[in-house]
Amino acid sequence: MELIKSLNWRYATKKYRNEKIPIEKVQQILDAISLSASSAGMQPYRVFSIENEDIRKQIGEGSFNAQIVESSHLLVFAAYTAVTAEQISNYIDHIATVRDTPAEGMVDFKKSLETYLLNRSDEENFSWAARQAYIALGTGIIAAAELRVDATPMEGFDQQKVDEVLGLKNKGLKSIVMLSLGYRDEENDYFAKLKKVRTPKEEFISVVA
Repeated sequence: MELIKSLNWRYATKKYRNEKIPIEKVQQILDAISLSASSAGMQPYRVFSIENEDIRKQIGEGSFNAQIVESSHLLVFAAYTAVTAEQISNYIDHIATVRDTPAEGMVDFKKSLETYLLNRSDEENFSWAARQAYIALGTGIIAAAELRVDATPMEGFDQQKVDEVLGLKNKGLKSIVMLSLGYRDEENDYFAKLKKVRTPKEEFISVVA
């Protein structure tokens, strides 16, 4: 299985060399992320692909994650801070358009979404949206590995600064996690040549027959 080889190849890259990823590969990673599994298919988050070095410097200022600036591209995953009736209606209309089917035929589905999501607090729905974003993050990491593009997931950043630089508050979004993309600098990244360490499968996985 080629995927297993790709996952053994990848690691959380600490040092990147000065080389840009072909835009075609970046787009493939973004395409994979957009196809990621999502509860009810709603995708209650958005992804920002940042190549601009000045913006990445603003985001990375004061962070211990040098990869923010040194990488080729930076992906920011941001979750919606609330779920609204309008968002649900727009989602239903989008399904109707894509599948060329009347929105009226999805009344029960729409009602179930409204009942489940609109009766929860914004905090609960934001937590749900953030978890959906993490599923997409995992898809992006795997897609990058398949393309032999290095990636580093990061939480250690100033979320308030990121939100301000990208104007996320006005969009109803809050940054959750980031993923840098680039090519490893094997000479200067100590971790590049180390063996991958994972919990033994017999300890990690329990088979319930």
